[in-house]
Amino acid sequence: MSIPASGLSKASLETSRDVQELAADVRNGLRKPQKELHSKYLYDELGSALFEAITHLPEYGLTRADERVLAANAREIARLMPPPVAVIELGSGMGRKTRPILAALRSSNAELRYFPVDVSTEALARCERELADVASVYPLHQSYLDGLASAVAVREPGQALLLLFLGSTIGNFERPCALEFLRDLRRWLEPGDGLLLGADLVKDPERMVLAYDDPTGVTAAFNLNLLGRINRELGGTFELRNFEHQARWNESERRIEMHLRSRLDQTVSIQECELDIPFRAGETIWTESSHKFDPTDLTVMAKATGFRVVGQWTDSRWPFVESLWTVR
Repeated sequence: MSIPASGLSKASLETSRDVQELAADVRNGLRKPQKELHSKYLYDELGSALFEAITHLPEYGLTRADERVLAANAREIARLMPPPVAVIELGSGMGRKTRPILAALRSSNAELRYFPVDVSTEALARCERELADVASVYPLHQSYLDGLASAVAVREPGQALLLLFLGSTIGNFERPCALEFLRDLRRWLEPGDGLLLGADLVKDPERMVLAYDDPTGVTAAFNLNLLGRINRELGGTFELRNFEHQARWNESERRIEMHLRSRLDQTVSIQECELDIPFRAGETIWTESSHKFDPTDLTVMAKATGFRVVGQWTDSRWPFVESLWTVR
């Protein structure tokens, strides 16, 4: 089978384009009154490794809840997606949570094809090695929508697609942007295709904040690495010790916000952006939002974006939901 060339075969071209995109987004984000950086830039190779460590922390129950829900309900999810099916996972990482779904689908699919999409080449390599026994794995080192387009381009006649967007990554989008993104996904799908969407549910605020500000400091290192990445890739002069990680619960917006707070008055230069950015003591860079939901939110979102909910499964130990939507 031939699939469209991924970024793995065009490394230098992709790298140049990625750096230009990073520079443009950093330039625009740091010029705003509330300085901000897009959360997707947290996930370079080091950032992805740090996030993997976060998922093992006792305070961060989201990933384990996701894994429990998927493991307990994989057969029912597979039953709701009759063969033949191909699986596409956006932001797959190493595919750790995906094995039960693939194993359940494999029993009813003569050949199961799995297309993990991620920006981390190391995570994709591990994903391919570790899941090769349950599916034919075709890694795509691309953005979400580019990877989806590449996988859809090789859809076989009569084959349904099951699109996985796990781990409550949908919560990283501002709510209007989440709806826009879901509509973009819908445009690539056909009747009979499915979307399995993970979403973290609202719970005690103190418990949520602790999940994003662990006492061992792993999440702080993950957040601060974004400044390190700008230093490495764009010639920045961020002194990481002059910033501190903060996690906040925004009650009105029902989201956790991650910020990097300047400890003092300072000016940072970024060579590739041709910028000198002043910071006041206490001023922050907003780096990530993690919106929380209740199950009815997902039903409303599905209807608004051209899907219908055919199944929902929740975890009681750490309130979390997986929703299976199909194209209307």
